Amino acid sequence: MRNCGMSIWKWKMALVLPVCVVLASFAADLKSGAGIDRGAATCRIDYKIQPAVSLKALPFDLEDVRLLDGPFKKAMELDGEYLLQLEADRLLAGYRENAGLEPKGKKYGGWELQSIAGHSLGHYLTACALMYASTGDERFRERVVYIVKELDECQDERGYVAAIPEGKRIFAEVAAGNIRSAGFDLNGGWVPWYNLHKLLAGLLDAQRYGGEAKALNIAVKLGDWAIGVTSGLNEEQFQKMLACEHGGMNESLAELYARTGEEKYLVLSRRFHHKAMLDPLAEHQDCLPGRHANTQIPKIIGVALRHEYTGDERDKTIAEYFWDTVAHHHSYVIGGNSDHEHFGQPDKLSDRLSDDTAETCNTYNMLKLTRHLFGWSASAPYADYYERALYNHILASQNPDDGMMCYFIPLRAGGAKTYSTPFDSFWCCVGTGMENHAKYGDSIYFHGADGLYVNLFIPSILTWREMGMTVRQETRYPEEDAIRLSISCKQPVKTPIHIRHPRWAEAGMKILCNGSALAIDSQPGSYAAIDRTWKDGDRLEITIPMSLRLEAMPDNSKRAAIAYGPLVLAGDLGAITEKASDDGGDAAHVPVLLTEAAAPEQWMQSIPGSNLSFKTKGVGRPNDVELIPFYRMHHRRYAVYWDFYTEADWNKRQVEIQTEQKRLRELEARTVDVLRIGEMQPERDHNLQGEKTSAGELNGRKWRHAADGGWFSFEMKIKANAPQELACTYWGGDSGARRFDILVDGVKIAEQTLQNNQPGKFYDEIYALPLELVRGKEKITVRLQAHPRAMAGGLFGCRVLMNDE
Repeated sequence: MRNCGMSIWKWKMALVLPVCVVLASFAADLKSGAGIDRGAATCRIDYKIQPAVSLKALPFDLEDVRLLDGPFKKAMELDGEYLLQLEADRLLAGYRENAGLEPKGKKYGGWELQSIAGHSLGHYLTACALMYASTGDERFRERVVYIVKELDECQDERGYVAAIPEGKRIFAEVAAGNIRSAGFDLNGGWVPWYNLHKLLAGLLDAQRYGGEAKALNIAVKLGDWAIGVTSGLNEEQFQKMLACEHGGMNESLAELYARTGEEKYLVLSRRFHHKAMLDPLAEHQDCLPGRHANTQIPKIIGVALRHEYTGDERDKTIAEYFWDTVAHHHSYVIGGNSDHEHFGQPDKLSDRLSDDTAETCNTYNMLKLTRHLFGWSASAPYADYYERALYNHILASQNPDDGMMCYFIPLRAGGAKTYSTPFDSFWCCVGTGMENHAKYGDSIYFHGADGLYVNLFIPSILTWREMGMTVRQETRYPEEDAIRLSISCKQPVKTPIHIRHPRWAEAGMKILCNGSALAIDSQPGSYAAIDRTWKDGDRLEITIPMSLRLEAMPDNSKRAAIAYGPLVLAGDLGAITEKASDDGGDAAHVPVLLTEAAAPEQWMQSIPGSNLSFKTKGVGRPNDVELIPFYRMHHRRYAVYWDFYTEADWNKRQVEIQTEQKRLRELEARTVDVLRIGEMQPERDHNLQGEKTSAGELNGRKWRHAADGGWFSFEMKIKANAPQELACTYWGGDSGARRFDILVDGVKIAEQTLQNNQPGKFYDEIYALPLELVRGKEKITVRLQAHPRAMAGGLFGCRVLMNDE
C-alpha cells in the first residue's frame, strides 16, 4: 500500500540524500504516477489507485505556498473574514431538518430557502478546508471538524445526507425509473444531483485539505446510496436523468474510486457520462451553442480526472477539445464565457454583450479544468489562460469592500457589477466564490521531473520539501514589470527553474541571476529555463515589459478591448446612479473611439501620479475616457469593449443611435413588465409552466417553444383597469408548422402563425389586452398553446406595455 505521493520514508530521505538521487527517484515515481501528491500534509491520503498516466507537472500542496502582501492576499483575507461570519449551524439547518433532527440555527435566505437548499454547505466545507490549508488558521479546521461531525449524525439518522426539499420523493421516483428531467428540473426538484455533488466534493476536500479523515466515511456511504438509487436504471433511463444538470458527479465518483480502490465508484462515474454532450466532443464537434454553459464544464473536469486514473484516451480527447473550443472560441477577453448562462455560436461574441455575461462559476470550473490539462503537458498556453482569467475575472468578481461576490461580470458597455449580500443570496457563484479566493496559492508553482515551473507572478513563499528548497517571490506585478525570486537551501540543489514567458510579452523578457544577465532562449507563450545548481542566497530578477494592445472581437474587428500586459483595462463611465443605455450605443454615456487605426500608445497616455491609470487623447466621442485595470473597477459603470470608427462612419452611426435610443426609451417608458424567456431565473420569477416545451438560442437571443400541440405559460404583472398591450418578440425568419393561440387567463386573445413574417430580423407582434381581462388584477397568466401537430413559438421575449392611444 503506497501513500499518495511520496512515501514518508522518501520525504525523510530527501533531507539527507544527494539532490541528484532524489530527483532520479522522483522522476521514476512521476512516470509511474506514484509521485503525485494529491493529499495535503494535514492528512496524507492513502490512495488505493494511482494514476495510470504520466503527468509532466504537479501542483504543490496549498500549505507549501504562502501568499505575501498584494491584491490576492487581500482578497483571500476578505474571503476568510466572510467565511468566519457565516454560521455552520444555519448552513446545516436543512440537513438536520431532513434527517428528522432539530435544527440548531435558522436557515439562510436566497437560494438556501429554495429547492437547491444545501448546496452552499458543500462549497463552505471546501472553502474552509482550502483556507485552513492556505493559511494554517485553526479556526477554519474547527469549522470543518464540526460540520463533518454534524453530517455524520444526520447520515446515521437517515441513511443518506442532504438538505434537498422533497429529496426522498425525488430519488424514490428516480430509483423506480419514473424520470422527468430537463434543464434544471428533475422530478420537480432543482438540480438535486448537482446539489449532492457539491456535498460530495466538500467532504472529499474536508479530508484532503482539512485533515478530517471521517469525511471520507460519509462520502463513501453517500456514494453507496447513489449506487442504490441508480442500480435499477437502464441506460436509456440513466441518460434521460442526465438531461438535468448534475454537476461533477462523475468527478467525485472517480475520486472516491481512487481513494477507496472500490471499482463500483468508477463504474458509476462512467454511467454519469452524458452522451448527448460528451460523444460529439469526442468527435471534435462543437455542440455547445445554445447549451447552459456551467452544466457542461463540471462534466469535463470529471472526464479529465477519470483519464488520469484510467488512461482512457477518449476522455482525454473530450477534455482537450472542450478546453480549446471554450477558451479560444467561446470566451471573452477577461477569460470568462457565456451570456445569460448559455454558450452562443463559436467566434460570435460581438453581439453577445449584456449585464449577464461571464458567469463566475464557469471560470471557476474552467480554471479547475486548466490545472488538469497543464499537468498533462506543462504547456504555457494553459498557464497564459489561467493568468488572464484569474486577474481579469476571478479577482475582478470580488467586492473589495466586504468580500462579496459577483454572479455575472457585465460586459455590456455601461454595465456595472452587482454583488451578493452576506446572508440572503447564496447563488451558485457565492458558493464557488467562497472557494475562489481561498486557493490563490494552488497554481503559482508546479513541479515535475524537469524542475520547477513559475506560472504566476504573485508575491508568495514556496517551500519545496522534496528539494529542501524555499523560493521567495517578491513583486508588485502587475503594477510593476519586475519579479524577484530568492532561493534558500541548506545544500546546493541542481534543478531547472522554468519562468513563464507570457504570450502578451512580445517585447521579450530579461533575467538577471545574481546581478548578471542571462542569455534567454524563449518566445512569447513558452518558458525561459534556467538550469543550474542553486545555492543559498541565489536570486533571479525578471523583467517583463508591458505595453498597450488591442484585442478585437473575433467577429468584429471594429469592436475591441484594450489591454496592458496581463490586464484588461476598463473605462470609467460614471456613477451607477447615472442611467446608461440598454444597448451600449448611447453616445452620451458610452464613448466610441475614433483612432483611424493608430496603435494605442499613440492615443493613450498614463495619468501622472496614478498607477496603471490611462486616458485617451482626443479620440473619444463625445469625450475622452479614463481607464484602469478591470479588477480595480468597482461601484462604477464601465466599458470593456469599445467601438472604433472613422470620423465619417461615426457621423452616420450617430443618426442610427439616436433613432434607436428614442425607440428604446419610448418602449421602456411604456413597459409594465418584461420576461426574458429561456433564462432560468426570469422564468422562475414569472412562474413558467408547460408541456412539450424546450428552450434554446438564436443569434444571441434565447427562445422557448412548445412542440406537437404542447404549451407553455407565464405570469406577467399588469396595471389594474388600464389599457395595455402584450408585445411578443419573434424571429421573422421562422416558418413551418408554427400555429398557436395566445390566451390570457384562459381567454383566447389572438391566433398567430409564423411563416417568414419579417425575414432576417426580430420583430414584435402587439396584441391588445381587453379591459375585462385586466380589470381588478395585478397579474395575468399568458399561455401560448400550439395547434395539434404544430408548434407554439419560438417566443424570444414578452412585455406588457401601457397603451398610450
